[in-house]
Amino acid sequence: MTSDNNKFDLYEQFKVSAEERGWLIKEYKEINYGIQFCLVINEKKGIIRIFEGKKGVRFDLSQVKNLELLSLVEGIITNSNKNPDFKEKNNTKKSKYLDDIEVFPDELIGTDESGKGDFFGPLVIAGVYVNKNNLELLRDLGVTDSKKLSDKKIADLATKIKQICPYNIVVIGNKKYNELYEKFNNLNKLLAWGHARAIENLLENNDCQYALSDQFGDKELINKALLSKGKTITLFQRPKAEEIISVAAASIIARNEYVNRLSKLSYKYKLELPKGASTKTIQIAKQFVSLYGKAELENVAKLHFKTIQHLED
Repeated sequence: MTSDNNKFDLYEQFKVSAEERGWLIKEYKEINYGIQFCLVINEKKGIIRIFEGKKGVRFDLSQVKNLELLSLVEGIITNSNKNPDFKEKNNTKKSKYLDDIEVFPDELIGTDESGKGDFFGPLVIAGVYVNKNNLELLRDLGVTDSKKLSDKKIADLATKIKQICPYNIVVIGNKKYNELYEKFNNLNKLLAWGHARAIENLLENNDCQYALSDQFGDKELINKALLSKGKTITLFQRPKAEEIISVAAASIIARNEYVNRLSKLSYKYKLELPKGASTKTIQIAKQFVSLYGKAELENVAKLHFKTIQHLED
Protein backbone atom coordinates (compact mmCIF):
# COMPACT_ATOMS: atom_id res chain seq x y z
CA MET A 1 0.00 0.00 0.00
CA THR A 2 1.50 3.33 -1.01
CA SER A 3 1.67 6.58 0.94
CA ASP A 4 -0.79 8.23 -1.49
CA ASN A 5 -3.53 6.98 0.82
CA ASN A 6 -3.38 8.25 4.41
CA LYS A 7 -4.85 6.73 7.55
CA PHE A 8 -7.86 9.05 7.53
CA ASP A 9 -8.78 8.15 3.94
CA LEU A 10 -8.46 4.46 4.75
CA TYR A 11 -10.61 4.84 7.86
CA GLU A 12 -13.33 6.69 5.93
CA GLN A 13 -13.39 4.02 3.22
CA PHE A 14 -13.65 1.26 5.80
CA LYS A 15 -16.34 3.19 7.72
CA VAL A 16 -18.49 3.64 4.60
CA SER A 17 -18.25 -0.08 3.74
CA ALA A 18 -19.01 -1.08 7.34
CA GLU A 19 -22.04 1.19 7.68
CA GLU A 20 -23.42 -0.07 4.36
CA ARG A 21 -23.58 -3.47 6.05
CA GLY A 22 -25.28 -2.11 9.16
CA TRP A 23 -22.17 -2.41 11.34
CA LEU A 24 -21.48 0.08 14.13
CA ILE A 25 -18.24 2.00 14.57
CA LYS A 26 -17.64 3.80 17.86
CA GLU A 27 -14.94 4.89 20.32
CA TYR A 28 -12.89 6.49 17.55
CA LYS A 29 -9.63 8.05 18.71
CA GLU A 30 -6.22 8.97 17.37
CA ILE A 31 -3.24 7.07 18.80
CA ASN A 32 0.51 7.20 18.20
CA TYR A 33 1.06 6.79 14.44
CA GLY A 34 -2.53 5.83 13.82
CA ILE A 35 -6.24 5.54 14.51
CA GLN A 36 -8.12 3.19 16.80
CA PHE A 37 -11.83 2.39 16.84
CA CYS A 38 -14.27 -0.26 18.02
CA LEU A 39 -16.28 -2.25 15.50
CA VAL A 40 -19.57 -3.81 16.68
CA ILE A 41 -21.35 -6.50 14.67
CA ASN A 42 -24.31 -8.33 16.23
CA GLU A 43 -23.06 -7.60 19.78
CA LYS A 44 -19.58 -8.84 18.88
CA LYS A 45 -16.86 -6.22 19.44
CA GLY A 46 -13.30 -5.83 18.28
CA ILE A 47 -10.67 -3.10 18.37
CA ILE A 48 -9.24 -2.19 14.95
CA ARG A 49 -6.21 0.01 14.40
CA ILE A 50 -4.88 1.71 11.29
CA PHE A 51 -1.22 2.65 11.42
CA GLU A 52 0.68 5.02 9.15
CA GLY A 53 4.46 4.88 8.92
CA LYS A 54 7.42 4.79 6.57
CA LYS A 55 6.14 1.61 4.92
CA GLY A 56 2.73 3.14 4.26
CA VAL A 57 -0.69 2.60 5.79
CA ARG A 58 -1.78 -0.72 7.24
CA PHE A 59 -4.53 -2.37 9.25
CA ASP A 60 -3.77 -4.03 12.59
CA LEU A 61 -6.35 -6.72 13.40
CA SER A 62 -4.39 -8.29 16.27
CA GLN A 63 -6.96 -7.09 18.83
CA VAL A 64 -9.92 -8.70 17.05
CA LYS A 65 -10.17 -11.85 19.15
CA ASN A 66 -13.55 -13.18 17.96
CA LEU A 67 -12.91 -15.42 14.94
CA GLU A 68 -16.29 -14.77 13.31
CA LEU A 69 -15.79 -11.02 13.63
CA LEU A 70 -12.24 -11.31 12.32
CA SER A 71 -13.47 -13.23 9.28
CA LEU A 72 -16.06 -10.52 8.51
CA VAL A 73 -13.47 -7.76 8.85
CA GLU A 74 -11.01 -9.59 6.60
CA GLY A 75 -13.85 -9.97 4.10
CA ILE A 76 -14.58 -6.24 3.94
CA ILE A 77 -10.86 -5.49 3.54
CA THR A 78 -10.48 -8.09 0.78
CA ASN A 79 -13.52 -6.71 -1.05
CA SER A 80 -11.98 -3.24 -0.91
CA ASN A 81 -8.97 -4.66 -2.74
CA LYS A 82 -11.24 -5.53 -5.66
CA ASN A 83 -12.58 -1.97 -5.99
CA PRO A 84 -10.95 -0.40 -9.08
CA ASP A 85 -11.49 3.14 -7.78
CA PHE A 86 -9.69 2.23 -4.59
CA LYS A 87 -6.77 0.75 -6.55
CA GLU A 88 -6.50 3.81 -8.74
CA LYS A 89 -6.49 6.11 -5.72
CA ASN A 90 -3.67 4.12 -4.19
CA ASN A 91 -1.71 3.99 -7.46
CA THR A 92 -1.02 0.28 -7.12
CA LYS A 93 -1.95 -2.78 -9.14
CA LYS A 94 -2.66 -4.86 -6.07
CA SER A 95 -3.58 -3.54 -2.64
CA LYS A 96 -2.71 -6.12 -0.04
CA TYR A 97 -4.05 -5.17 3.36
CA LEU A 98 -3.48 -8.50 5.06
CA ASP A 99 0.10 -8.74 3.80
CA ASP A 100 0.71 -5.32 5.38
CA ILE A 101 -0.26 -6.43 8.89
CA GLU A 102 2.93 -6.22 10.93
CA VAL A 103 1.50 -6.46 14.45
CA PHE A 104 0.49 -10.07 15.01
CA PRO A 105 -1.05 -11.55 18.17
CA ASP A 106 1.45 -12.43 20.91
CA GLU A 107 -0.03 -15.94 20.99
CA LEU A 108 0.83 -17.44 17.64
CA ILE A 109 1.95 -20.68 16.00
CA GLY A 110 4.73 -19.95 13.51
CA THR A 111 5.74 -22.48 10.86
CA ASP A 112 8.65 -22.68 8.45
CA GLU A 113 10.45 -25.29 6.37
CA SER A 114 13.99 -26.27 5.50
CA GLY A 115 15.40 -28.42 2.71
CA LYS A 116 13.02 -27.12 0.05
CA GLY A 117 15.87 -25.93 -2.16
CA ASP A 118 18.31 -28.73 -1.29
CA PHE A 119 18.68 -31.70 -3.65
CA PHE A 120 20.00 -34.00 -0.93
CA GLY A 121 18.22 -34.59 2.34
CA PRO A 122 14.63 -34.46 3.56
CA LEU A 123 12.08 -31.69 3.70
CA VAL A 124 11.58 -30.52 7.28
CA ILE A 125 8.70 -28.37 8.53
CA ALA A 126 8.68 -27.05 12.08
CA GLY A 127 6.02 -25.30 14.10
CA VAL A 128 6.62 -23.27 17.26
CA TYR A 129 3.95 -22.04 19.68
CA VAL A 130 4.77 -18.61 21.07
CA ASN A 131 2.81 -16.74 23.75
CA LYS A 132 3.30 -13.78 26.08
CA ASN A 133 5.28 -15.91 28.52
CA ASN A 134 8.00 -17.04 26.12
CA LEU A 135 8.03 -14.20 23.57
CA GLU A 136 10.47 -12.02 25.51
CA LEU A 137 12.68 -15.02 26.26
CA LEU A 138 13.03 -15.66 22.53
CA ARG A 139 13.88 -12.02 21.92
CA ASP A 140 16.52 -12.12 24.64
CA LEU A 141 18.08 -15.15 22.95
CA GLY A 142 18.42 -13.20 19.72
CA VAL A 143 16.13 -15.46 17.71
CA THR A 144 16.12 -14.39 14.06
CA ASP A 145 15.79 -15.86 10.57
CA SER A 146 17.95 -18.99 10.33
CA LYS A 147 19.35 -17.87 6.96
CA LYS A 148 21.28 -15.19 8.83
CA LEU A 149 22.91 -17.69 11.22
CA SER A 150 25.72 -20.25 11.10
CA ASP A 151 24.96 -23.94 11.60
CA LYS A 152 26.68 -23.78 15.00
CA LYS A 153 24.54 -20.85 16.15
CA ILE A 154 21.42 -22.55 14.79
CA ALA A 155 22.20 -25.70 16.79
CA ASP A 156 22.69 -23.69 19.98
CA LEU A 157 19.48 -21.68 19.52
CA ALA A 158 17.42 -24.72 18.50
CA THR A 159 18.26 -26.43 21.79
CA LYS A 160 17.25 -23.35 23.80
CA ILE A 161 14.04 -22.73 21.82
CA LYS A 162 12.95 -26.33 22.45
CA GLN A 163 13.42 -25.77 26.18
CA ILE A 164 11.28 -22.62 26.10
CA CYS A 165 8.50 -23.30 23.59
CA PRO A 166 6.16 -26.11 22.58
CA TYR A 167 7.23 -27.21 19.10
CA ASN A 168 6.59 -29.85 16.49
CA ILE A 169 8.79 -31.17 13.69
CA VAL A 170 7.47 -32.87 10.57
CA VAL A 171 10.21 -34.69 8.68
CA ILE A 172 9.42 -35.91 5.19
CA GLY A 173 12.22 -38.31 4.33
CA ASN A 174 13.36 -38.54 0.74
CA LYS A 175 11.51 -41.71 -0.18
CA LYS A 176 8.25 -40.37 1.27
CA TYR A 177 8.93 -36.94 -0.24
CA ASN A 178 9.28 -38.43 -3.72
CA GLU A 179 6.07 -40.42 -3.26
CA LEU A 180 4.15 -37.34 -2.10
CA TYR A 181 5.56 -35.16 -4.85
CA GLU A 182 4.42 -37.70 -7.44
CA LYS A 183 0.98 -37.70 -5.77
CA PHE A 184 0.59 -33.91 -5.50
CA ASN A 185 2.71 -33.04 -8.56
CA ASN A 186 3.08 -29.61 -6.97
CA LEU A 187 5.66 -28.48 -4.41
CA ASN A 188 3.36 -25.87 -2.84
CA LYS A 189 0.70 -28.51 -2.16
CA LEU A 190 3.31 -30.72 -0.54
CA LEU A 191 4.55 -27.80 1.58
CA ALA A 192 0.98 -26.95 2.59
CA TRP A 193 0.42 -30.54 3.70
CA GLY A 194 3.55 -30.39 5.88
CA HIS A 195 2.74 -26.99 7.41
CA ALA A 196 -0.80 -28.14 8.16
CA ARG A 197 0.49 -31.25 9.95
CA ALA A 198 2.83 -29.16 12.12
CA ILE A 199 -0.04 -26.83 13.08
CA GLU A 200 -2.41 -29.71 13.80
CA ASN A 201 0.15 -31.51 15.94
CA LEU A 202 0.78 -28.42 18.06
CA LEU A 203 -2.94 -27.83 18.53
CA GLU A 204 -3.22 -31.25 20.17
CA ASN A 205 -1.79 -29.80 23.38
CA ASN A 206 -1.89 -26.04 22.86
CA ASP A 207 -5.01 -23.91 22.58
CA CYS A 208 -4.15 -21.23 20.03
CA GLN A 209 -6.31 -19.21 17.64
CA TYR A 210 -3.70 -17.96 15.18
CA ALA A 211 -0.97 -19.36 12.93
CA LEU A 212 1.51 -17.69 10.58
CA SER A 213 3.57 -19.10 7.73
CA ASP A 214 5.66 -17.75 4.91
CA GLN A 215 3.68 -16.98 1.76
CA PHE A 216 4.76 -19.79 -0.57
CA GLY A 217 1.41 -20.13 -2.36
CA ASP A 218 -2.33 -19.61 -2.05
CA LYS A 219 -3.32 -19.52 1.65
CA GLU A 220 -6.16 -21.89 0.83
CA LEU A 221 -3.64 -24.67 0.19
CA ILE A 222 -2.85 -24.86 3.92
CA ASN A 223 -6.46 -24.22 4.93
CA LYS A 224 -7.63 -27.15 2.80
CA ALA A 225 -4.95 -29.41 4.30
CA LEU A 226 -5.93 -28.62 7.90
CA LEU A 227 -8.03 -31.13 9.81
CA SER A 228 -10.72 -30.58 12.47
CA LYS A 229 -8.59 -28.74 15.04
CA GLY A 230 -6.85 -26.62 12.44
CA LYS A 231 -10.13 -25.47 10.92
CA THR A 232 -10.77 -23.39 14.05
CA ILE A 233 -7.71 -21.13 13.69
CA THR A 234 -7.09 -17.96 11.70
CA LEU A 235 -4.17 -18.48 9.33
CA PHE A 236 -1.95 -15.60 8.26
CA GLN A 237 0.60 -15.73 5.45
CA ARG A 238 3.03 -13.02 4.47
CA PRO A 239 6.29 -12.66 2.53
CA LYS A 240 9.41 -12.78 4.71
CA ALA A 241 7.42 -14.19 7.61
CA GLU A 242 10.76 -15.06 9.26
CA GLU A 243 10.81 -11.43 10.41
CA ILE A 244 8.16 -12.48 12.95
CA ILE A 245 9.76 -14.20 15.93
CA SER A 246 7.51 -17.29 16.02
CA VAL A 247 8.36 -18.11 12.39
CA ALA A 248 12.02 -17.28 12.97
CA ALA A 249 12.06 -19.79 15.83
CA ALA A 250 10.44 -22.39 13.57
CA SER A 251 12.99 -21.70 10.84
CA ILE A 252 15.83 -22.36 13.30
CA ILE A 253 14.39 -25.65 14.52
CA ALA A 254 13.61 -26.79 10.97
CA ARG A 255 17.09 -25.93 9.68
CA ASN A 256 18.82 -27.62 12.59
CA GLU A 257 16.81 -30.79 12.02
CA TYR A 258 17.58 -30.71 8.29
CA VAL A 259 21.33 -30.27 8.90
CA ASN A 260 21.35 -33.15 11.41
CA ARG A 261 19.43 -35.44 9.06
CA LEU A 262 21.73 -34.61 6.15
CA SER A 263 24.73 -35.35 8.36
CA LYS A 264 23.31 -38.77 9.23
CA LEU A 265 22.77 -39.57 5.55
CA SER A 266 26.35 -38.52 4.81
CA TYR A 267 27.63 -40.82 7.56
CA LYS A 268 25.47 -43.72 6.38
CA TYR A 269 26.67 -43.52 2.79
CA LYS A 270 30.23 -42.44 3.68
CA LEU A 271 29.90 -39.46 1.33
CA GLU A 272 29.68 -35.77 2.23
CA LEU A 273 26.29 -34.81 0.78
CA PRO A 274 26.21 -31.05 0.15
CA LYS A 275 23.42 -28.58 0.81
CA GLY A 276 21.80 -26.72 -2.06
CA ALA A 277 21.73 -27.64 -5.74
CA SER A 278 25.00 -26.41 -7.18
CA THR A 279 27.64 -27.79 -9.54
CA LYS A 280 29.18 -29.53 -6.55
CA THR A 281 25.83 -31.21 -5.92
CA ILE A 282 25.89 -32.67 -9.45
CA GLN A 283 29.43 -33.98 -8.93
CA ILE A 284 28.54 -35.67 -5.64
CA ALA A 285 25.31 -37.06 -7.13
CA LYS A 286 27.31 -38.70 -9.95
CA GLN A 287 29.72 -40.11 -7.38
CA PHE A 288 26.80 -41.44 -5.33
CA VAL A 289 25.29 -43.17 -8.38
CA SER A 290 28.61 -44.78 -9.25
CA LEU A 291 28.87 -46.17 -5.71
CA TYR A 292 25.27 -47.15 -4.97
CA GLY A 293 23.34 -47.07 -8.23
CA LYS A 294 20.74 -44.59 -9.49
CA ALA A 295 17.82 -46.39 -7.86
CA GLU A 296 19.26 -45.62 -4.42
CA LEU A 297 18.92 -41.87 -5.06
CA GLU A 298 15.25 -41.96 -4.05
CA ASN A 299 16.41 -42.51 -0.47
CA VAL A 300 18.70 -39.46 -0.31
CA ALA A 301 17.55 -36.96 -2.94
CA LYS A 302 14.55 -35.08 -4.32
CA LEU A 303 14.06 -36.64 -7.73
CA HIS A 304 12.07 -33.84 -9.38
CA PHE A 305 15.09 -31.48 -9.19
CA LYS A 306 16.75 -30.61 -12.50
CA THR A 307 19.96 -31.96 -10.98
CA ILE A 308 18.77 -35.41 -12.09
CA GLN A 309 18.97 -34.35 -15.74
CA HIS A 310 22.72 -33.72 -15.42
CA LEU A 311 23.60 -37.19 -14.16
CA GLU A 312 23.77 -38.60 -17.67
CA ASP A 313 26.15 -35.87 -18.92
